[in-house]
Amino acid sequence: MNIYFGCDAHKRYSMFASMNERGQTGRPVRVEHTRAMYREFLRGLPPGSPIAIESVGNWYWMIEEMERAGHEPRLANAGKAKLMMGQINKTDKLDATGLATLLRNGTLPSVWIPPRDLRDERELPRMRMSLVWVRTMLKNRIHATLAKYAIEIDEVSDLFGVKGRELLKTRLEELPPYTRQSVETQLELLDEVKAHIDQAEKEIREVVKTTPAMTLLMTIPGVGPILAVVIGLEIGDIARFPSPEHLASYAGTVPRVRSSGGKTSFGKVRSDVNRYLKWALIEAANIIMMNQRPWSGTHLGQLYLRLRERKGHAKAVVAVARHLAGAVFWVLKKNEAYKEPQRSISSSQE
Repeated sequence: MNIYFGCDAHKRYSMFASMNERGQTGRPVRVEHTRAMYREFLRGLPPGSPIAIESVGNWYWMIEEMERAGHEPRLANAGKAKLMMGQINKTDKLDATGLATLLRNGTLPSVWIPPRDLRDERELPRMRMSLVWVRTMLKNRIHATLAKYAIEIDEVSDLFGVKGRELLKTRLEELPPYTRQSVETQLELLDEVKAHIDQAEKEIREVVKTTPAMTLLMTIPGVGPILAVVIGLEIGDIARFPSPEHLASYAGTVPRVRSSGGKTSFGKVRSDVNRYLKWALIEAANIIMMNQRPWSGTHLGQLYLRLRERKGHAKAVVAVARHLAGAVFWVLKKNEAYKEPQRSISSSQE
């Protein structure tokens, strides 16, 4: 008789609950989060036990231990699992039992578990992405400081390029002493962050093997070597997505929809998505937007210009990212390079 396990994981411990095929539950067991105690508990379970665990922040090492012990972990979408349990009260035992119940019934809202090597490789582009966010934050703070004191440097398009930095250095004397010190410190941090980004990109080129799929992704407008790595590693196997709409939703490029009484409204895009893949697609869309000259006559370039006029820059970029998600799906699904669409999309498809 099969036994199903639910694991309600926390920072310092996990609560395990079991349930057999007849729906009979066993006594819940609390397991402290030390490798030795966790391994000892897993060794005592029936070989190949299915274990449902929520996608909490520290699931990597727990999944690794379950796989090493020969069990079959199932990663659950925490938010959807809670809704499906339908419990009024909340305790560790109830949550663990609820996960075991969903697993036994075959209704567990599962999340893909990347292979161990892929989980490790993804940390390199994810680290680079975090550093890029820090770089953007520092640049924005410096721009905001200059704006406070009406300092405009219009001679260059990039304030932080070689010529821009030289011009900025000559204007720092116009700032009050402590404000100037703050900007100088942020410029130093900016240089350090850039060095770390360069090092991360070097390691990505050395460690991450460029697959045929990544080569195909680079034929898509706005997608270069780094973004191809991010998209390729975050998606994994395209076969797990039944349609381009599913991939676009997973990437967080689809707005929320409210339709009732004949009225339909669209809200913000969802937050419980793969934010790394979303960032990569938005970044590719921004590259198209910033380089209008080579892409102004293309399908995506025209889409951006048309939507920007009607809905503004932000919504236009997200719409382009959504169409890029569709392009990614078909390029990987058909194993073919990107082809420029022959006909423009209708406004109803935007």
